[in-house]
Amino acid sequence: GENLYITQGFIAGTPMGTTTTLGREGSDYTAAILANLLDAKEVTIWKDVEGVLNADPKIFANTCKLDFVSYQEAIELAYCGAQIIHPKTIKPIQNKKIPLFVKSFINPDAVGTQIAHSDSQLKLPPVLVLKQNQVLISLTPRDFSFVIEESLSKIFAILYKHRVKVNLVQNSAISFSICVDEEKHRLPKAIEELQVDFTVRYNSNLELLTIRHYTKQAIDEQVGDKVVYLQQRTRSTSRFVMDARTLA
Repeated sequence: GENLYITQGFIAGTPMGTTTTLGREGSDYTAAILANLLDAKEVTIWKDVEGVLNADPKIFANTCKLDFVSYQEAIELAYCGAQIIHPKTIKPIQNKKIPLFVKSFINPDAVGTQIAHSDSQLKLPPVLVLKQNQVLISLTPRDFSFVIEESLSKIFAILYKHRVKVNLVQNSAISFSICVDEEKHRLPKAIEELQVDFTVRYNSNLELLTIRHYTKQAIDEQVGDKVVYLQQRTRSTSRFVMDARTLA
C-alpha cells in the first residue's frame, strides 16, 4: 500500500542548525519545496476561498473564480499584492512543472483553481489587486542634479537598511517617486535619512490599485473621478496610486 506522511510547515533550520521559520506563507512554501524534492504529481493548497479570484470579495463586488492561472501570471499577481499565493511558493513547483491546485476547505469537492505551465497567452478577465495603507514619496536631489545610478543606489540602500518595501517606482530627470507600505516605525527613520541628500515630499493614506488585463470599462468603474497621484500602464497592467476610499 501507499505510505502517508504528515509533517508541519513553516518551521525550518539554518545551515548552522538554528531553528528558524520560512516567513510569511511558510507552510505553502514548505509544501512546494517537498513537492519539488519528492517529484510530486501535484500540490493542493487549502484556503477559505473557492480558488484564485479575480479580486478580493471583501472589497470588490461581482468577483469571479479563475479556473486556470499560469505560473507567470500567479507570480505577477503575487508581486502586485495578491494575498492568495506567495511568489516564493511558485518557484519550486514551476522548476519541475508540478501543477498547483488552490481549493476551499469549506467546499472540498469544488474544482478550485489550477496553477500550472502554459505556453499560450491566456485570456483572463480584469484582475484587481488593492494595496491599502500606502505612502507616495517624491525625492529630488538637493543640488538639482540628475537622478542617476549613484542617486538610485543611495536611495535603495537607505530603503533596504530600514526594511521599507517598495511597491512601485517612477522617475524623471530630476525626481524619483516611490510608493511604499506605510510602516509607522520604519518609514519615518528612512525619510529622515533620505532628507540629508534629497528634498522629500510625501502623501499618506493612499491606496495602490493594480488592474491586470485591464479594460477601459474596468478602469472607469474602479478609478472614476478619484484623485490619482501617479499612474503607470503597460500592455497588460495598469496601476494607480490614489486617495484611500471604498471601491465599488
